[in-house]
Amino acid sequence: MVKQLTQQRVLVIDYLRTLALVLMILYHLVYDLDQWTTLNVNVNAPFWFVVGKTAALLFIFLSGLSSGFSHRAVKNGLRILFFGMIITVVTYIIFPEQYVRFGILHFLGVMLLLYPLLRRLPNSVLIFATVLALSLGFYFSEVVVHTHLALPLGLMYPGFSSMDYYPLFPYSGATFLGILAYRYFFATSRELKGNIENPASNKEHHMSSNTYKKRAADPIFTWISRHSLAIYLIHQPVLLAIILGIGFLL
Repeated sequence: MVKQLTQQRVLVIDYLRTLALVLMILYHLVYDLDQWTTLNVNVNAPFWFVVGKTAALLFIFLSGLSSGFSHRAVKNGLRILFFGMIITVVTYIIFPEQYVRFGILHFLGVMLLLYPLLRRLPNSVLIFATVLALSLGFYFSEVVVHTHLALPLGLMYPGFSSMDYYPLFPYSGATFLGILAYRYFFATSRELKGNIENPASNKEHHMSSNTYKKRAADPIFTWISRHSLAIYLIHQPVLLAIILGIGFLL
């Protein structure tokens, strides 16, 4: 019974990650139509703003939640950060005025690198950190500094503009909530104690959780969830190729 319940819960992660991808692709489709065609589309409308932010927050939340099932957080963080830097270089070449300095991949990569430290924190500290991150994020949004070095923290300089910007504050709060969700709804009290007091001793639990994930999930949603990074990286070039190709033919 416990095993079946765990399988069902992990399947929810694949469903939510698939939903986040669908919302993200939909938002970027509208963004591309607004930027690259003459269609009467307004990507800045409140509805599309909510769609885009919902997708991003889901990704961030699920990243924190899924970290509890993995013992390769640092390796995954380095990989995601590497692709984030590639996006920085590409966007700097193509869109030098709005290139991505600290986008969602940079954010996710950094948070995964920090996870070995975050997993040692008790729930009370993570709850406090969530409130602090959200509060600092709102405060920093009204503060202007004269250096680009503070961009990862959420402190912007005059005239700053970027196509994709997800600083540590306030968005780390969503990661902390994801870690808390794992602890409250996925981990047992014994596993939680092992995570906080001796993370290295919990490797067996991580391996068994990954086994649950492989056996439980619907094949389609599992495939989409496991390849979410690749889908993220290729969906924009594909969308642009289709839109510009259709525009050229017409």
